Amino acid sequence: MARPKEFDERAAIGRAMDAFWARGYEGTSTQALCEATGLGRSSIYNTFTSKHELFVRALDHYAERGIVARTALMEEPGTGIERFRALFSFTIDEEVAHHGRGCLVVNTVAEFGDRDPEIKARIDADTGRHLALLSAGAREGQLDGTLDSARDPGAIAEFAHSTVAGLRLLSRRGAGRAAMEAVADIALNAIAAK
Repeated sequence: MARPKEFDERAAIGRAMDAFWARGYEGTSTQALCEATGLGRSSIYNTFTSKHELFVRALDHYAERGIVARTALMEEPGTGIERFRALFSFTIDEEVAHHGRGCLVVNTVAEFGDRDPEIKARIDADTGRHLALLSAGAREGQLDGTLDSARDPGAIAEFAHSTVAGLRLLSRRGAGRAAMEAVADIALNAIAAK
């Protein structure tokens, strides 16, 4: 008879996510995962089958947290431009709080490119969800008159999504709040109604 699991799998995935987020996939050894999760090697492999599978689960966990947080931001009362301002401010606040760790998704794109089809599919799905959310926000901002109505909402979404990624990369290379806020201001001016 198999022994029941004596740990919280979701909590272990969250701790593994933090380890991968801090060091990347290649930089995170199995031993580092054992230390981060508090699990032994056999528990990691019996539960997750491989480091790769644990990474995929951690990436999914991170992506789900991200879309939930951004959906809440984009559904807040206010105008379209205010919602995009809140999105950029939230990103900057996260980067300051996490001391320039960047974004696990952005870091994964930089590390893997498109060489791992399973990871690429997950990143593409996450990107698609964010672009749909931001496109809807752009359309609302055009309707309320605060975002540039001459621009395609999908293009505004791509620009905002790229700005968020850029803010995270700025932070990762050591830029401070003031530099990130300057970039966010330029981005907001670029999408604001003329």
